[in-house]
Amino acid sequence: MTTGYVYDPIYLEHNQRGHPENQQRLTTTLRVLEEHGMLNRLVSVPAVPISRERLERVHSGRYVGQVQRVAQQGGGHLDMDTYVRPASYKAALMAAGGLVEATQAVLEGRLANALALVRPPGHHALQGRGMGFCLFNNVAIAARHALAEGGLDRVLIVDFDVHHGNGTQDTFESDPAVMFISTHQYPYYPGTGNLRETGRGDGTGGIVNVPLAGSVGDEGFARIFQEIVGPAAWRFQPQLILVSAGYDAHWDDPLANMVLSIGGYAAIAQFLVDLAAELCDGRLVWTLEGGYHLEALAFSVLNTFAVLLGDADWQLVDPLGPSPFSERPVDDIIAQVKEVHRLRD
Repeated sequence: MTTGYVYDPIYLEHNQRGHPENQQRLTTTLRVLEEHGMLNRLVSVPAVPISRERLERVHSGRYVGQVQRVAQQGGGHLDMDTYVRPASYKAALMAAGGLVEATQAVLEGRLANALALVRPPGHHALQGRGMGFCLFNNVAIAARHALAEGGLDRVLIVDFDVHHGNGTQDTFESDPAVMFISTHQYPYYPGTGNLRETGRGDGTGGIVNVPLAGSVGDEGFARIFQEIVGPAAWRFQPQLILVSAGYDAHWDDPLANMVLSIGGYAAIAQFLVDLAAELCDGRLVWTLEGGYHLEALAFSVLNTFAVLLGDADWQLVDPLGPSPFSERPVDDIIAQVKEVHRLRD
């Protein structure tokens, strides 16, 4: 398969030393991709700044102007967690624009699939507020683009970041054209993503939250994707799958308490590749969200690309190994989600 990737050096200029969401997340990932010969196997998708029209399908003009002003004034903070540096506005435009370019390439059949290595991340960003390290909601902007300009009627967003994608949920909770499925640690930042948050109005049933206590790992996630994500997606029949790929549920990530391994992430990738092949001619586009253990992030991305390429000869590369911690069972939460959403295997 032809797999694309998005990267631009501007993403490194959004950087604050000592902050967990810093440029080392990408420099380490790119180094690992180069060392394993992966970049040479991928098609580079040039990033371009997102247009104001496309940006304002998700964010208010007032908020966009606020981010621009803070950057022009030398930087600052939108909240305690979310920083803006002088280059952050341009980096955020290029992050959203890069993901849209990758999405368009997949929709046009120039790529089979893609993964956007972009910063800053996006899934916490609300219409008029940045939060949780996020400035503009990249995946929401890409979904709106696919619906407005790509000729699609139904887009599925799968978010496996350890933190709930509250901004994405808020954008689409009343929109029947988008289904949002999220696995996340709960209760945990940002505090949203309750089992009973299922959408509003015409979008009721289109939000599928799988809130998890800590210590869920490879076995639990495999069951969740098989028993919840798959049946929900089959019922919705998407024409495109977008993925908010947060690799912070890894067992050694410093910001959470899950126990996924790099191999567990590869299994999720394979499930989503197979699901896209079954439902939407393989149209699958990933965007980077969280992941704060540098090796866990880099090698998870490496193995994800191997899965996207369909490399049958690839041997998993995992320098960190399986989780040394025991897993928490997921029987109860699976049963509850299936009951709320009336899902069958």
